[in-house]
Amino acid sequence: MPNRSTDILFQLIKSLEKGEKRNFKLYAKRNSGNEDLKIVQLFDALDKMDVYDEAVLLKKNRSIKKQQLSNSKAHLYKQILSSLRLIEDGGNIDIRLHEQLDFARILYNKGLYLQSLKVLDKLKELAKNHHQITYQLQAVIFEKKIEALHITRSMANRAEELTKESDEINLRLSLISKLSNLALELYGWYIKHGHARDAKDVEAVKIFFETNLPEYNSKQLGFYEKLYLYQSYCWYGFILQDLLMYYRYTKKWVDLFEESPAMKANEAGQYIRGMHNLLSAQFNLNNYEKFEEYIKIFEAFSVSAGGNINANARIQTFVYLHIAKINKHFLEGTFTEGLKLVPYIEEKLEEYHLHLDRHRVLVFYYKIACLYFGSGDNEKAIDYLNKIINWKVDLRTDLQCYARLLHLIAHYELGNYQLLEYLIKSVYRFMAKMKNLSTVEEEIFKFIRKSFSLSTQKLIPAFENLKEKLQQFQGNPLESRSFMYLDIIAWLESKIGGVPVQEVRRRIFLQGRKR
Repeated sequence: MPNRSTDILFQLIKSLEKGEKRNFKLYAKRNSGNEDLKIVQLFDALDKMDVYDEAVLLKKNRSIKKQQLSNSKAHLYKQILSSLRLIEDGGNIDIRLHEQLDFARILYNKGLYLQSLKVLDKLKELAKNHHQITYQLQAVIFEKKIEALHITRSMANRAEELTKESDEINLRLSLISKLSNLALELYGWYIKHGHARDAKDVEAVKIFFETNLPEYNSKQLGFYEKLYLYQSYCWYGFILQDLLMYYRYTKKWVDLFEESPAMKANEAGQYIRGMHNLLSAQFNLNNYEKFEEYIKIFEAFSVSAGGNINANARIQTFVYLHIAKINKHFLEGTFTEGLKLVPYIEEKLEEYHLHLDRHRVLVFYYKIACLYFGSGDNEKAIDYLNKIINWKVDLRTDLQCYARLLHLIAHYELGNYQLLEYLIKSVYRFMAKMKNLSTVEEEIFKFIRKSFSLSTQKLIPAFENLKEKLQQFQGNPLESRSFMYLDIIAWLESKIGGVPVQEVRRRIFLQGRKR
């Protein structure tokens, strides 16, 4: 994957669809000024480039002068946004409300105060129906300004009503702010650290959550208050590996959108993320029937108007739907079949590389590595794990740790014993440094160290002994992340039975379906 360009204009141009590019050129040429014709030339030059390189740009386009480039790029950036603004979907509630606010200001500046107030009244109603409380506040602030500066006599007791309305909105906004802050900080903690690693982490997260959870009346909560409240509990449960809490609140999160279907378009990203977490909850609980039910709903959404409302929705839907599809193959034990997804995923990662955050890419690499490992192709698994290990980012220390542990096991499978002695020390040190060594991992390291000296006759009983030890920890929340990231029991059973990991997973899946 190439390095993502940091040039914002280049990123914007590369994000445009064919129709949007055509519209920009028509928009720019309408003005027909010399300056605008020059920016079309700059636009075409940047559009033809695969990677932004200023030196190459200037060399191939002699009409573009270096001393003018900065101003030309700024002008082009502004013109592209202006052209996009004209063709933006009128169904976008933010744009509709902003437009109404602009109309109200234009009417006010014309001295048409009563007309402006009528527009603001309609704006508030539209904003209320779509739970857009910040626009309600902007409308009320504008109304207060008009009433304070002009005697409109629009209605009796207007000052008292506006004051009351303003106070109520501000109280709601305050609660929304506190809840959204809590949800964001918990998610940030998870992105940096992963799941709680020890009792100290658990205590710290619990204290943070309880200290920052604001008081609220559940009967008075609006859409966004509920959304951020459910998200807060969702991340809280997930960090603590309380999978039932995680499931309950991801379900509430998605149900919130089912109760207000119009919000799927207004907050497509939040709905998509909710579906992703609901699918992840069912995956972690090994609930295949519900997982299958929700993935069908998500697939239907991915081809609907809502799933394609904009580029952001399409990209997020691709990411989370394909993570779910890989997880489905993990549940079914069809790792080799799942490898058929890899070429398409790689193609899309390349196509969306300017837009995808590194965390998502790392998750894909780890899951693809697990597909290869489960199907018995350890060399390809190592290739993808190396992409994670060599990518120096301060994200998901747990993912970094388990990538190294799986990398170690893949080399063990390949019989690379000369390399293993170094890897054992290196991975152990890394996991200890990251405070990511649980009892399960300690036992795995002990076993791999001892296995070098074991005869073939003693190796199988040693695998059986390790399996018995590790199974005792499966119900322990602080040990469960080891089993979530690495199906170590399935690997041990594959070694004991002399069969591939996917055969073990497939047998477990089919036995579960017979019950």
